[in-house]
Amino acid sequence: MEKHIVSDFSLPSTGAKIFRLADIADKFLVLYFYPKDNTPGCTSESIQFRDLHQQFRRLDCAIYGISRDSLKSHEGFKAKHGFPFELLADTEEQLCTQMGVIKMKNMYGKQVRGIERSTFVLDRKRVILREWRGVKVPGHVQEVFDFVKTV
Repeated sequence: MEKHIVSDFSLPSTGAKIFRLADIADKFLVLYFYPKDNTPGCTSESIQFRDLHQQFRRLDCAIYGISRDSLKSHEGFKAKHGFPFELLADTEEQLCTQMGVIKMKNMYGKQVRGIERSTFVLDRKRVILREWRGVKVPGHVQEVFDFVKTV
C-alpha cells in the first residue's frame, strides 16, 4: 500500500493561534473534518471527541477539528461545548482540498458543495495510518480511539 504523507500546512486556530503541521512533530494526530459548527451531527461528534480527549492524550495523540467555518464561529462552538482541543478554520479549503474531503452532497433535494465527514489518523512522520470517509457519527469516535490504541 502506498503511504500518503500529509504536506505541511498552516491554518488559523482557536485560541488566537496559527496551527502549523510541522510544529506538531511529537504526537500522533487525529484530524477530523466536519461540515458545520453547531449542527446536530457535528456537535455530537465533537462532544464524543471531547469526552474521550483525556484517553487520546494518554496515547500521545492530539485531536483537531476542521471545518470551513470562520474562526469566530469556531471560538463560539468550542466555548459552548468546552472542547479541550483546538478547531482549525479552513475557510479557503486549503486542507480540505489536500485531503479530498470536499464533495457534492444532496441537501433537501439540492446539490451543494460541502465537507464529507472524514477522519484521519497521522503518525509522527505525517503518514496517514487510517482514514474514514463518509462517516456516520454513532460509534465513530470509539472506533477511532480503538484504532489509535493499536498503533
